[in-house]
Amino acid sequence: SRLGILIVRHLKRLERVILGYLEVCDGPEEEARLGILETLQCTIEHAWPRMPCRLPVLLKALLKMIWDVHTDQGPTPEPVKAALLQGATECLILLDRCSEGQVKVLLEGVYSSCEENSVRECIRKVQENT
Repeated sequence: SRLGILIVRHLKRLERVILGYLEVCDGPEEEARLGILETLQCTIEHAWPRMPCRLPVLLKALLKMIWDVHTDQGPTPEPVKAALLQGATECLILLDRCSEGQVKVLLEGVYSSCEENSVRECIRKVQENT
């Protein structure tokens, strides 16, 4: 947050780091994933003019992480899973705002074809947010 809009200078490298952390489960407490979701939220807030062009990559990574959290059979406690899903949902809402509603449009097909309640709940929150 200290860099503000100047974060765009490092966006390409930061995006690779964010994507890497979103892909990997880091144990029951998921501290790294929770931290990287906060980083992504802050990045979206400060570099929002540059986010629409990164939307396809970030949307895919966030949806994959939501699915991975939903299907995780490991020792991750439910409150941690809920925090991960909430953080991902907040990132999707921010992406939707900076892309003028593109996320909602892209998520319509996912929502109609998905039968998993926790995943549908995340998508529903994004679609209802204005």
